[in-house]
Amino acid sequence: MKATDLFVRCLENEGVEYIFGIPGEENTDLMDSLIDSDIQFIDVFHEQAAAFMADVYGRLTGKTGVCLATLGPGATNLMTGIGDAYLDYSPVVAITGQAGLERVHKESHQHVNIVGMFEEITKWSQQIKVAHTIPEIIRKAFKTAQLDKPGAVHVELPEDIAMTDTGGEPLPVSSIPISQPDESEVKRAVELIKRAERPIILAGNGVIRDNAATELKKFAEKVNIPVANTFMAKGVLPSDHPLTLYTVGMQEQDYVLCGFDTADLIITVGYDFVEYLPKYWNDEAMHKIVHLDTLPAEVDAYYPTEAELVGDVKESLNELSERIQQKELWPKVKELKTQLEEKLHASDEESGSPVKPQRILADLKKAEKGEAIVISDVGAHKLWVARMYQPDKPNHTIISNGWASMGIAIPGAVAAKLSNPEKPVVAVTGDGGFMMNAAELVTAKRLGLAFVVIIFHDSKFGLIEWKQLKEFDRTNGIEFTDPDFMEFAKSVGAKGIKVEHSDELLPALDEALASEEIVLVDVDVDYSENMKLTEQLGDYICKL
Repeated sequence: MKATDLFVRCLENEGVEYIFGIPGEENTDLMDSLIDSDIQFIDVFHEQAAAFMADVYGRLTGKTGVCLATLGPGATNLMTGIGDAYLDYSPVVAITGQAGLERVHKESHQHVNIVGMFEEITKWSQQIKVAHTIPEIIRKAFKTAQLDKPGAVHVELPEDIAMTDTGGEPLPVSSIPISQPDESEVKRAVELIKRAERPIILAGNGVIRDNAATELKKFAEKVNIPVANTFMAKGVLPSDHPLTLYTVGMQEQDYVLCGFDTADLIITVGYDFVEYLPKYWNDEAMHKIVHLDTLPAEVDAYYPTEAELVGDVKESLNELSERIQQKELWPKVKELKTQLEEKLHASDEESGSPVKPQRILADLKKAEKGEAIVISDVGAHKLWVARMYQPDKPNHTIISNGWASMGIAIPGAVAAKLSNPEKPVVAVTGDGGFMMNAAELVTAKRLGLAFVVIIFHDSKFGLIEWKQLKEFDRTNGIEFTDPDFMEFAKSVGAKGIKVEHSDELLPALDEALASEEIVLVDVDVDYSENMKLTEQLGDYICKL
């Protein structure tokens, strides 16, 4: 058979449903082989969007997302989204074409060392040099993408290898081994938790990756330990759970850090440094730490571990749950939770024009009723989503907080709707991030998808304005001109709803979520709240 026929058979063997990408001359043979496959190729308008789609698909399903580009500029366009999958720990395989091997040793049209470039942002980057190695390389690529902390992998298929004749069969797909924590470390952790008077759990993205939210809830409830989560671990406890302390991650002294200041033991579960460095919550390196994750703890002066339970997060939590009896909840937790709820809901009902970001997110929570998958883009609104928006289910709020790339929301919504067609999907984005991949609304329309886009509209790069004002009390290079979003929506076959006053917002969101088409809800946002929050957190005093 032709090499690309074997390549496609190997992808089918891995259970690939979709390939997101843009075809090119150097992968023409692969595109031809896909015609006879059940794998759906989804054309996009920019390779960056294809990688974002594969990334969000991987995070939501736990299966490996796949994206494709040609050589040169097509391959480099993938790199932003692949970087996102790498630092957000999402299983993705990126496939790129390449010039024929007979010309890669010399100066040649569109040829650069793509394998070398991808080595910096993937777990493994490999060129296929002979066709009969395709089954091994594809099996290794998918296994590597899923192992330990998952992440991105890159496979390059040169055009002359793609068209050669070869033989072979896909290799059997083996299950990922489940590792157990070391018994001596479990015993040490049990003793530390038993002795602790004021323990607190910091839940990270690894709880979502290992599908361990149920086990975390069981452990927290049995032992009576409060739980704070990172941006990417939202929903590990329901928003109304008595033990949740909501979200940490603001680099100012947010109120939830009262709990960390007072704690005598921190239990990190699936915690990734890439989201929120220990120095922000353990700045004097005074807290004892019990570490639960699939990999050993990163070496960091602010992260002194007393016990490391390295293995499957579910298994580690189950071990602790079986060995520790219920403890008394330390009394100050209820007081802290009351303080947090007062701060988080203080502006939920504030009326006016333009609309406060807190009000936008409060109304979104009311409208979506805890069922929607919410994809946040990156910008000032992301910090408000992270701090204020509290979902009721795990893996229902997708935030890029490792790579933290603008432009992820619209491609992410496409992937979310494809992987969860029965769920309402909401993309929350600033106008800057929206314009980076707005063309993918046409892709969504072509696919017959329906979701809601909420645009925080201020005609600025709001997060950069926030940072500049904080540091220098003046701004530069942050303003731009937006199109008429209502006309833009019409031009791509979507519906547009303009919101200028907070009283218009909830009816607009109810209408949008009830619709069976793509709806843009364009909201004029009051970002004067950004500096007010900075001042508020700057004056933070722990009252426990």
